[in-house]
Order: sequence, then structure tokens, then C-alpha cells
Amino acid sequence: MVQVYHSHPETSATLQEHLTQAINLVLSENKRVLEKIGYSVIEHLTEKIAGAERIFVIGEGRSGLVIRMVAMRLMHLGYLVYVLGETTTPSLRKGDLLIAFSGSGSTGNVAMMVAKTKKIGGHIVGVTTQSESPLGKMADVLIEIEAAPKQDHSYQYSKQYPGSLFEQAALLLFDAIFHVLSQSLNKSAEMLWEMHTNLE
Repeated sequence: MVQVYHSHPETSATLQEHLTQAINLVLSENKRVLEKIGYSVIEHLTEKIAGAERIFVIGEGRSGLVIRMVAMRLMHLGYLVYVLGETTTPSLRKGDLLIAFSGSGSTGNVAMMVAKTKKIGGHIVGVTTQSESPLGKMADVLIEIEAAPKQDHSYQYSKQYPGSLFEQAALLLFDAIFHVLSQSLNKSAEMLWEMHTNLE
């Protein structure tokens, strides 16, 4: 039975306690899984991004929303970034970089686009929870996040709703990489702001 919290004074402390516990849970789980990703693979990933002339991204569902946030930040750094599936996305060429997010590593459209990229000769960064998945096996750089895919309801890896930890950790990792790249490229906040949309 789901307990509903109302904004009555007698229940506000209980709600605050539950929110504090939930926030601490989310923070601690993300810290745990991010610390398990090896430095060498993150360094390799950062080098791939830094050396890319064109970057393509793909993901479905919430992973798709996260990869779009990643694409936005890479665009702010000055990279040419395209989201696969958009009507204005050009053809992928040999040597281009594809960053693919899929918790299961077997999302139909993602796996299909990764396979096509491999055939064309593009470089692939795969971010998933399953190293033995189609995405995991085809990736040139594999970022394995030790979190449950959305189909796993065992709560073995996370006490959060399945899929949440993967999506959170993926965003935090790439936000950290964005921070490192912005510093190494000497991109100030003012310089990055020049790339921000002025049509909103």
C-alpha cells in the first residue's frame, strides 16, 4: 500500500525524513557506481570525444533524454553533434564518433544503429549495464555502469526504480567529462555562453 504524504504539520517531519533518505540513497548509489568505472576507460572515452570531428548520439526513452543533454553540452564546447533519428541529421561517415546509451545494451533501434555504424567504420562509445550485450560487444570504448537495467526488478544493484541509477550515473559521468574538457580547452563560462541558444 502506498503511503501518501499531505502537507499537514504533523506529517511534514516524516516527509522530510523520507526525502532526506531518498536523496542520500541517490547520491550514495551514484558515488558507488561511478567510482567503480576504471580511470583508464574514462580517459580513453575523453580522448575519443576530444579528437572527434563529428559526434553522433543515440538513446531511447529516458536514456534518450540524457544523451540529448550530453549532446547539448558537447555542442557548447564547439563540437559538431547530431542526434540520430532527427530529420536534420546528416549521414554518418567513416571515422565519426557514435555515443550510444542503453541500459540493457539490446534496445532494438540502438543496437541496429550501432551495427550500421560499425559497418561504416565509425567509432563507437557504448554506455550500458551489460558488457555482454550487443552494444557492449560492438563498442570500441565500453562504459559499464553497475546498475540494474529497467527490466531487472530484483533491486540487487539499486534500491531505486530500475533504470534510474543507470540514467543518473551516465549523466553525471558525462557532466564530469564536460567539466574536464571545458577546463582543458580553456573554455570560460562566457565563451560557453556564446554557444547557448539565443532563440528562447
